[in-house]
Amino acid sequence: MPLQNYDDLNDMHIDVLREIGNIGSGNAASSLAMLLSDTIDISVPTVRILDYEQVMEELGGPEQMVVGELLCLEGDVEGMIMFLLHENFANQVLQALLGEDAPTAANLDEISGSALQEVANIMAASYVNAISGMTGFTIDITVPSMCVDMLGAVLSVPAIHYANISDKMIFIEDKFSGKDLNAPNHILLIPDVDSLEKIMTSLGIEL
Repeated sequence: MPLQNYDDLNDMHIDVLREIGNIGSGNAASSLAMLLSDTIDISVPTVRILDYEQVMEELGGPEQMVVGELLCLEGDVEGMIMFLLHENFANQVLQALLGEDAPTAANLDEISGSALQEVANIMAASYVNAISGMTGFTIDITVPSMCVDMLGAVLSVPAIHYANISDKMIFIEDKFSGKDLNAPNHILLIPDVDSLEKIMTSLGIEL
């Protein structure tokens, strides 16, 4: 039976998504290590299907300030991927890339904004490559759109875009640690339902 929305996902489907999260997080840690010239360790990621309210609770409430970086997926898989960086994580990344005098996330200039966008590109590619490697699909990602705002405002973008499909999303949480980086990392992976069905079908997972 075709998937109608995220509520139709069963334990086997979640296991597939967890494997994508595991591979993607490992790829992201390796890429960040090269970018930051540092050894980056990563915790075992947790992968859950949560609604928007649950995501806000997990991340400290709608007034929590975050750096949100949104990229769209195009090609064989369509949807969105969003990185939610707490200010301290974004600040650590900026200091590691640009030095102690780097602007904070709350005061981004052109250079620091471009640096965070590059990090988002690298991390998005890590998860997209995980899906592509498992399925053989061709997936492109758009240039990241970034904002620093309260969590409630940042999450309103995917909430509005997917209002007619589902109020659920794939929530991936892990933690990066290294000499200059020690912070949790949160990813929202939101493929549309047709793409989610294609991923499962390509892997021989019964719907």
